[in-house]
Amino acid sequence: MLDKGFIGHRLAPFTVPVEASRLRLFAKAIGETRPEYLDEAAARAAGFAGLPVPPTFLFCLEMDAPDPGALRTLLGIDIARILHGEQRFRYHAMAHAGDTLTFEQRIADIYDKKGGALEFVVRETRVTNHRGEPVAELDCVTVVRNG
Repeated sequence: MLDKGFIGHRLAPFTVPVEASRLRLFAKAIGETRPEYLDEAAARAAGFAGLPVPPTFLFCLEMDAPDPGALRTLLGIDIARILHGEQRFRYHAMAHAGDTLTFEQRIADIYDKKGGALEFVVRETRVTNHRGEPVAELDCVTVVRNG
């Protein structure tokens, strides 16, 4: 059983630069064809400060943490036993190429179902830009299979 004493634990914050080349690659990978996601001039003409960050790309940037597996290590979770359970986004402001984003992660909850056969870890991540303004809140639920 996972130690519920870790509920509320905060991981070390980290920053990630938002690079235009990565945004273009992501846009192409998801089939985005609108010019404002691929061309800087088109983005500015559409009223953006630069290439906009597609909504789900924030989870990709979150994986740029110095240790993307820190939560699993902290809780002693074997990666072979995990499933992606759920993710939610709450957006407050746009992020663009050239921004530097700060990610602050915390364990919001740990609970189990089916007599402990399944355990759930809820991670909340607060994302702010280089001006300290809130950009988004990301929630991710990881399912740990036991037995």
